[in-house]
Amino acid sequence: MNAPAHPYRVAVFVSGSGSNLQALLDAQQTGDLGNAEIVLVVSDRADAYGLQRALKHGVAAAFVPLRRPRDPAVRAEWEHRLADVTAAFTPDLIVLAGFMRVLSPVFLDRFPNRVINQHPALLPDDGGDAFTTSCGVVIPALRGAHVVADALRLGLPITGCTIHRVTPAVDDGPVLARAEVPILPGDTEETLHERIKQVEHRLIVEVVTRLARLNG
Repeated sequence: MNAPAHPYRVAVFVSGSGSNLQALLDAQQTGDLGNAEIVLVVSDRADAYGLQRALKHGVAAAFVPLRRPRDPAVRAEWEHRLADVTAAFTPDLIVLAGFMRVLSPVFLDRFPNRVINQHPALLPDDGGDAFTTSCGVVIPALRGAHVVADALRLGLPITGCTIHRVTPAVDDGPVLARAEVPILPGDTEETLHERIKQVEHRLIVEVVTRLARLNG
């Protein structure tokens, strides 16, 4: 008789409502997350609803505030504290799911090759400035915190989402999965972002399940 697979421990970082976290929690509850297990949810904001989602599912939730983000010394101390809290739960994977803080080597060096990010735009494999869609349209690789609004402002015909490994360069790093989302006439930032989120929910479950199967 085969022994049960070792749980693949996952920490999820959020700054807001945590809808992608909810997709992972739902998949875990239905058994669709394989041997992956959400063991910790962390936020830099006390009012992040993602923390409440975690508690409702019996998952440990931690609030790690960053009081003065523009102060390099304070920020470095915060990253050390964030890493210490996270390390206490021995995660095999850390998912940045709407986490609005950039992590430096202060944090990333503690968890080499174990941090992935969801980005609501299409990023190329080579870290370049452009992406070629499946229909051959070349669009700019949008990076930063306002990429959904940027896609509309630039009049792009298509956008999407990318899941990639995190490196010190912002919204860079090896791509793990990606999906395209058409921009429809009359789209607002809210309607477009909502459609991107629906695709993100499916994609993050697929990626975490795959990583758990490969590494668990």
